[in-house]
Amino acid sequence: MSLEIHKVGGRIGAEITGVDTSKPLDADTVGRLNAALVAHKALFFREQHLDDEGQLRFAANFGALTTAHPTVPSLAGQPSVLPVDSEDGGRANRWHTDVTFVRTPPKASTLRALVVPPYGGNTLIADSQGAYRDLPDALRELADRLWAVHTNDYDYAQGKELDEADAERRRVFTAVKYRTAHPVVRVHPESGERGLFVGGFAQSVIGLPSAESHDLLRSLQAYVTRPENVVRWRWSVGDLVLFDNRSTQHYAPDDYDDLPRRLHRVTVAGDVPVGVSGEASYLIEGDEAPHYTS
Repeated sequence: MSLEIHKVGGRIGAEITGVDTSKPLDADTVGRLNAALVAHKALFFREQHLDDEGQLRFAANFGALTTAHPTVPSLAGQPSVLPVDSEDGGRANRWHTDVTFVRTPPKASTLRALVVPPYGGNTLIADSQGAYRDLPDALRELADRLWAVHTNDYDYAQGKELDEADAERRRVFTAVKYRTAHPVVRVHPESGERGLFVGGFAQSVIGLPSAESHDLLRSLQAYVTRPENVVRWRWSVGDLVLFDNRSTQHYAPDDYDDLPRRLHRVTVAGDVPVGVSGEASYLIEGDEAPHYTS
């Protein structure tokens, strides 16, 4: 194998060629891929055509695996595989970082395309470290001191009336309610670089009234999703994407009508986020998600 790294965007994203992810990878290749992950934040592999076991084996190169999700059931017979299926409510059209409502969100996520629509259905991934660098000095200094509460118990339908299927999905998603305090600015444990740690599960800023809290989170979020911080991946069946959950957010636009779209997700266990002050995240409500965190 001859690993090559081709940048997809100026700030985020690289396509990897010369690697067959269906085969065991040697330590040097894994080390280079991990370094590329930290540097480019999202890695794209075309036409890999893995099965579930192959995706699990590949993801395990980067650390211990989590189970599929703290509350949502896994794929039958595969406790670490989460099916993301448009026909079963899997339309994550909201910017987020995976599972930040627990104390130890994943280090990285892998997504593998099984069924893709003929149009739409792309995945957008945003660079939260580039967003932090874009902040004006005064706002950056403020963000360094802030903490936010992340929770899985929020109005993801944004006030819309839920049908019976959506209500059941929400009941499952919030079967255990989590509230965790994370620093708004997270220090990356490998690079030491700072990034905004907000996204869809961040619902309030500690110490601020509700209106001011929401306004500030919206302002910070706007920096994350500036076009220069976002890479868009157009899926083909067999593609594999690996992204650093410590320095990115992602979004799947619901722009493919009623067509089927199915991905499988496998996540790598992470560590407890740490802020600029050196303080670590702490749990407010819920459990330590022992079934989820390695």
